[in-house]
Amino acid sequence: MTQPYPTTLPDLEEPRKPKRPSVSERILDNGLRVIAVRRPSVPLVEIRLRVPFAGTGKTYLPRSFMLSETLLSGTSTMSSVDIAAELQTVGGGLSVSTDPDRLMVGGNSLASGLSKLLELLGGVLTDATYPAKEVSAERDRLGDRLEMANSQPSQVARKALQRRYFGDHPYAIQVPEPDEVRSIGSAALRKLHDTRVVPEAGTLVIVGDTAPGRALDAAQKALSDWTGTANAAALKPVPAPEMGPVFLVDRPGSVQSSLRLALPAVGRSHPDYPALQLANLVFGGYFSSRLVENIREDKGYTYSPHAVLSHSVAGSMISVDADVATEVTAPALLEVNYELGRIGAVPITAAELEQARQYAVGTQALSVASQSGLAGTISALVGAGLDLEWFYQHAVNLQATTLDEVRAAALKYLRPSAAVTVVVGEASTVAEPLAALGAVERG
Repeated sequence: MTQPYPTTLPDLEEPRKPKRPSVSERILDNGLRVIAVRRPSVPLVEIRLRVPFAGTGKTYLPRSFMLSETLLSGTSTMSSVDIAAELQTVGGGLSVSTDPDRLMVGGNSLASGLSKLLELLGGVLTDATYPAKEVSAERDRLGDRLEMANSQPSQVARKALQRRYFGDHPYAIQVPEPDEVRSIGSAALRKLHDTRVVPEAGTLVIVGDTAPGRALDAAQKALSDWTGTANAAALKPVPAPEMGPVFLVDRPGSVQSSLRLALPAVGRSHPDYPALQLANLVFGGYFSSRLVENIREDKGYTYSPHAVLSHSVAGSMISVDADVATEVTAPALLEVNYELGRIGAVPITAAELEQARQYAVGTQALSVASQSGLAGTISALVGAGLDLEWFYQHAVNLQATTLDEVRAAALKYLRPSAAVTVVVGEASTVAEPLAALGAVERG
């Protein structure tokens, strides 16, 4: 006779004590902070260059996006093809991205190619020319991608939520419009580069199979000619969002509605942060959460609802996302708000807490298991004014957080009355059912 599957799972093992890497630092004469960590697991090296890049003004956002697309388009001595070919000789690559807070240049190569990788990075930082032909091609491609993104309900919902939540803060508009980037020329990019792509207040992280002292020396040699003083704008803190009715964005003919909610949160250094992280996991932050159990497993309204705790330099927030069929838009929103209310009214249990705690500690350990993950984590912590000591202490804090503290955080921060809510869908179908739940504003 076949034995039935066990109805209970064995207890998880105690998490292993993490092995903390040795970190070496140096401040170069140009003001660049360089952090080197040896991680000899594979013969590779990862770099992350973070440059404070916040800015304001109507033309700043499209220029910053275009700069990130064309920073690697060529120097006075090398074309974009030449740069790519040189990177290939060391099994490497470089990429550039930007957000409202920073410009990020990421890269990797064989460990033996670190000097060449940094040399190519230094050439781009000091001598990027933004050739007109390359800029013209990239701005057309970027404009097309932005147009395509604007046709997607997820992007429409994201932009609407940011405008609603952030008000007149610069974070309210984080992606330019297609026509804005199509008007950017080479001269504007060179000017932005000269004034904003500077080493002062920047941080370069190097992680890989190389001696930290050798990595610091290589960075100093390759980047010592890069000069300039910090010019990033000091963004004001994110103001408390103004509560209001559900904001409904019409998307005629849509068979789905995108539900987006945002709530204020605390940053990583706040004493409540470990408890809030755990409370959010129980609410909707992972697959075993109450929200998933309710609107996915029980009611089948959506495939993958989630609640994400995210951080920017000027503030932190919890965002709740769910895409549902048009006919269940109002019931799904009702259940999301119900779970926000229930997380405080029906206290988190000890079993829920322990499961979330194991998940939080385990995923934190996994986040730095690779060279790439460790480099990215250090860079993100630096942007928040933190370091690896905070990171490893946070795991200890998660283990020590009590059930009462998590319940208090849930009651304090996860409240439906604190949420800014946006719905993108077919207004002619969903407006009336939504109005039965409360006030609705059409946008």
